[in-house]
Amino acid sequence: MNLIYLDYNGTTPVDAEVVEVMLPYLRDHYGNPSTKSPLGQKARAGLDRAREQVAELINASPEEIYFTSGATEANNWVVLGLAPTQMVTTTIEHPSVLRACERLEAQGIGTVRKLPVDAHGCVRPEQLDGVAAGLVSIMHSNNEVGTLQPIAELAARARQAGALFHSDAAQSLGKVEVDVQAWGVDFLTLAGHKLYAPKGIGALYVRKGVRMDPYILGAGQERGQRSGTENVALAVALGAACELAGRRWREDGARMRRLRDELQQRLQNELGERVLINGHPEQRLPNTLSVNFRGTTGAALLQECPQLAASTGPACHDGVVRLSHVLAALGVDPEVGKGAVRLSLGRLTTDQEVETTASTLVAAYRKVSLLAQG
Repeated sequence: MNLIYLDYNGTTPVDAEVVEVMLPYLRDHYGNPSTKSPLGQKARAGLDRAREQVAELINASPEEIYFTSGATEANNWVVLGLAPTQMVTTTIEHPSVLRACERLEAQGIGTVRKLPVDAHGCVRPEQLDGVAAGLVSIMHSNNEVGTLQPIAELAARARQAGALFHSDAAQSLGKVEVDVQAWGVDFLTLAGHKLYAPKGIGALYVRKGVRMDPYILGAGQERGQRSGTENVALAVALGAACELAGRRWREDGARMRRLRDELQQRLQNELGERVLINGHPEQRLPNTLSVNFRGTTGAALLQECPQLAASTGPACHDGVVRLSHVLAALGVDPEVGKGAVRLSLGRLTTDQEVETTASTLVAAYRKVSLLAQG
């Protein structure tokens, strides 16, 4: 049985080109980049080049890029590092933002206002008019339903109100254009393992001139902002993945959109109103399809499809199915949303896999529906 992988929003395989670029920094160029030895300088050169590659993908300067262990750390760094007394975010952010906000409130540091979203998962920009906050954090693309936010307009309104603006773009890189200058953001979060680089590496863009307290204290690496000897091999891998994405994102995005739309159409043609799409019909990631299968649960459906690797929207605890915070924020009926499945395509997804996935899900849905009726 050949596995069909449709969980690219969960993680991506490491691209073979990225592996080849990274390997010398594991085997040969193992020096400490903070030392002046030849090995250390070789490592420093790789680190500097990686920083340039990340910056180029998002239209930033290398000195605005700080390597982190991933998007979670980067998001924590912005929220807890700035520790604003007033902050604005949304109800559909990643837990690494929402839980950091909860800590701000629990420790009495600041108050957090969560903006609601509409049924498609969109934030209305006018909600930020005159906002009183030190920081606004709104993700560019939602990891579960794929909805894209109008970040440039949101950031402009936040800036007019005197707030700094952060956006988590971990899911966006390699799928759509990401441009920190055009968007006008102060902070941007990146994740390697969503971009065909290894897990354990990410980056935070910090606009030049914006001051933050150091997040990790020590010997002063990352220009004094994040101490600890840099993981050069992983940083090099992220840089290589960013360079590859810069060459491919338009082609990959168009191809994934075509395959995603074909998969959606096949499901709707076969099951009609028994499937309901979550997220914005147009303004969403080109690879993401969140589908509610009416009358069943996502877990039950995927259990009948062992060859299909995908994710469910709701979680089951003690026999009770609970919607994710994203689907709940969209106002999805719990009876409908319990059947949510997220199908996220990637660089390696084929036409044949889309065809097989559609027929497999339709057959499984009809089987579990009959079992439920019996």
